[in-house]
Amino acid sequence: MVGHMKTTVGIPDSLLSDAKRLAVEEGLTLRELVVTGLRLVLKRRDRDEFRLRDARVDGRGVQVGVNEGDWTRIQRMIYTGRGG
Repeated sequence: MVGHMKTTVGIPDSLLSDAKRLAVEEGLTLRELVVTGLRLVLKRRDRDEFRLRDARVDGRGVQVGVNEGDWTRIQRMIYTGRGG
């Protein structure tokens, strides 16, 4: 059985009016609407957590003639033949 806790939340008057109107239109109680809204926000937050995809490549390090960290040389190589 799920327990219930009563609490007081300050809601702007215009938002409360809109919520009450929507609850009537949807055939819900205000409590049901608020609980549903909170669940949706919490679920979306879990789902929207950013995860960087694995973009590793199986390379052999830097090319011959390029010292690791030699960004000027690397930049020249990137833009060679591309108008830069």
